[in-house]
Amino acid sequence: MTRLTPETKGKLRPRSRLVHLGRDSDLSQGFVNVPPFRGSTVLYPDVATLKKRASIGQYPDLETLKELGMRYTYGTRGTPTTEVLCAAWTDVSGAAGTMLVPSGLAAIIGALLSVVSAGDHVLMTDSVYLPTRSFCNTILKRMGVETTYYDPAIGAGIGALIRDKTRAVFVESPGSQSIDMQDIPAIAAAAHQRDICVIADNTWATPLFFPPHARGVDIAVEAGTKYLSGHSDLLLGMISASERWLDPVRRTVDSMAIPAGPEDVFLGLRGLRTMELRLREAERQALGVALWLRERPEVLRVLHPALPDHPGHDIWKRDFSGSSGLFSIVLRPASDGAVAAFLDALELFGMGYSWGGYESLVIPFDCSLYRTATKWAPGGPTLRFSIGLEDIEDLKDDLDGAFARLREYRED
Repeated sequence: MTRLTPETKGKLRPRSRLVHLGRDSDLSQGFVNVPPFRGSTVLYPDVATLKKRASIGQYPDLETLKELGMRYTYGTRGTPTTEVLCAAWTDVSGAAGTMLVPSGLAAIIGALLSVVSAGDHVLMTDSVYLPTRSFCNTILKRMGVETTYYDPAIGAGIGALIRDKTRAVFVESPGSQSIDMQDIPAIAAAAHQRDICVIADNTWATPLFFPPHARGVDIAVEAGTKYLSGHSDLLLGMISASERWLDPVRRTVDSMAIPAGPEDVFLGLRGLRTMELRLREAERQALGVALWLRERPEVLRVLHPALPDHPGHDIWKRDFSGSSGLFSIVLRPASDGAVAAFLDALELFGMGYSWGGYESLVIPFDCSLYRTATKWAPGGPTLRFSIGLEDIEDLKDDLDGAFARLREYRED
């Protein structure tokens, strides 16, 4: 089998790219998959090589190490398994390079710490993933970094909030609970006029449905725990960066010594092969369930950007090439007890704080408890669904039974 040439790779469609990226027959000794390399210590063959390693500084990139004949130096700095997943994700995301960390939140933290220092200012979307907000309100605050939350619909108006000390604008589109869409190209253009880094949490869409760096994002973070995994059995985060920001990201992650686990990286590589197939099926399934829910008398509104009546539909249609399996709904006014009866009646939908796996999930949420820049008043209780790979008719039957319990519920 001839090695894949750059010219051929550039012509491949996404599904084919995911099958062939991140494979290195030299590293895998001819086997199809690069195995999980476990190790801490890397042995040097002689004193000259050891001194050569010391002479090139603390944070050499992989290409420099290869040129010096030292591909690996220590377990926290990468292994053959991490190398091939980093290379594959860099290609998929359109970045200059990628670093792997133990979780999506670790990727968010690593990205922010690569950009800000004491006394700096961050602009953060009000619809951001709640643990990101918690990090900003605690650790960043303790470091002397101020965070201002902004309306996710602000678009180019973000320029009015930029200060002399602003170092980063953080976007998340759509928001992972309220499903607010953001005009990321407009925000990026305004930020770049002031030489400010744009960081995006791109977990909902993945680079397959939203190419972050082609849309103006400098640093993109993803929870590989979600769609890269697809099986709810690993923890993994990816930080992809543009040429300008790759070195600061590498230095930060290397200094923190937070490598992803070898088994998680190996399972991430396995998930990469089927990610496009699973995403397309999740899109089809979720749209089917969303359209069915929209016709239910118990549902006030469905929050899904691919539906024409969603406030951010035009942005989604312009900037995205697909939609994933995560969306939310607003129920018509109902008591907490009735909503609990609905959730407890479900048999196929588990309740858990994640998404992107093969199983369907649901959680109740209330953004009014933490939003500060915008008012959350949807008109009824809100639920977030992650649609899995079960038969869609079985999912509808499960929901139908739960709605019956909701209607029948009576307060004691």
